[in-house]
Amino acid sequence: MARSFEKYQKRRLISSYISVIISIGLVLFLVGMLGILVINTQKVANHFKEQVAMSIYLKDQAKEIEIDQLQKQLSLADYTKETVYTSKEEAAEAYKRDIGEDFMEFLGDANPLPQSIDVYFKADFVTETQLAEIARDIGEKEFVSEIIYDKPLIALLNNNIKKLSFWVLVICGIFTFIAVLLINSSIRLSVYSKRFIIKTMQMVGATKSFIRRPFIWRSVKLGMIGALVAMLGLALVLYFLDKTYPDLQLLVDYVLIGALFLAVFLLGVIITWLSTFLATQKFLNLKTDELYY
Repeated sequence: MARSFEKYQKRRLISSYISVIISIGLVLFLVGMLGILVINTQKVANHFKEQVAMSIYLKDQAKEIEIDQLQKQLSLADYTKETVYTSKEEAAEAYKRDIGEDFMEFLGDANPLPQSIDVYFKADFVTETQLAEIARDIGEKEFVSEIIYDKPLIALLNNNIKKLSFWVLVICGIFTFIAVLLINSSIRLSVYSKRFIIKTMQMVGATKSFIRRPFIWRSVKLGMIGALVAMLGLALVLYFLDKTYPDLQLLVDYVLIGALFLAVFLLGVIITWLSTFLATQKFLNLKTDELYY
């Protein structure tokens, strides 16, 4: 009978520890996901900025050497990420694919589509002012007929990125606060179940630091295990996202990723240590009659 009761108590204890680990792990995983979002917000924003193209349309009289020189000049510029030259023939083929029919049959050999150079910019230069200056400089060349880029899109993109960055930080702060409260509640419940043991130890003469030590060490170990579970989940998510969206290069910056994982681990340790310290201190200061309330 005694053995079965001991087994029952061990199962309850293990179940309690597992529930604490899972709750800590899930909360830290959510905090880590928010950390990934914060770290990569700018990277995602830059990715969208670098999809914006400036199309430089060239006159039919433009010489090949002038076009080559312009493309080389643009490719070597600090603001350029990539340049793509499209000849009149390539433009006609692309237009055929878009409309689904061969419009050249009606026009004969007269191809009305101009040759062009599409310029894709580095994210730092995708602003209304800088693109306007670049377009003005390129437009001064005599063989350039027209320069087109989506000005309203750039203004909208920059405004939305600023708003998104602000709200991501706000939400991250709120969820971090909630995470601290949830982990604190789990630890307090765990300590609450041992409140009579704490008071018994105190009544036989054990000092407060002696009583707190095993509770704090056990909670810190649970916090470490929960943090490792969260880090494993984060690693799997990062790997999946990197395979799905390779252009974002989520795994390139090892220092930031390492700092994020370290922050998750330390957060699990610090919160469990502090929560256990405060919870045990509370029950140590209670009178015996107050333990029942």
